[in-house]
Amino acid sequence: MMDLKDTIRSIKDFPEKGIIFRDITTLLKDGNALRQAVDEMADALSDVDYDIVVAPESRGFIFGMPIAYNKCKGFVPIRKKGKLPAETVSKEYALEYGTATIEMHVDALQKGQKVVILDDLLATGGTAKAMIELVESVGAEVAGLCFLIELEDLKGRDVLKGYNVKSILKY
Repeated sequence: MMDLKDTIRSIKDFPEKGIIFRDITTLLKDGNALRQAVDEMADALSDVDYDIVVAPESRGFIFGMPIAYNKCKGFVPIRKKGKLPAETVSKEYALEYGTATIEMHVDALQKGQKVVILDDLLATGGTAKAMIELVESVGAEVAGLCFLIELEDLKGRDVLKGYNVKSILKY
């Protein structure tokens, strides 16, 4: 097994001075690294009882879809506002500069359904918390969350206290 950190490019001062951006496009173009990343995320969820995978566009889709497929689970996309065609539930959340809104079809999940939320990155936890609130707003239960990368200094895990949070790589 390779060290997946070796396949992730670090870009200093992007998108602004003082930030180190962890660019996963270099991992994604390496077939072996991509397979290993998906497998490690799926393995991290092996002790979690869940019915369906939920992931946000766009990078969450990259990891959520193959895990849902391999585990024979359904997949529910969470999209940016205005991208889903049927009735939606939405959640606005804070960004570093302003706000964003994410949406999910109101009928995407059933009451009591156990959900895992997958994404590429856990930073401040704002997006993940908004996804939890969307899932719970329709009566589904968050069984766990799994991220490829966790930026520990940003303390996103603290925002998700009380939830089963897993991450593969920590910076």
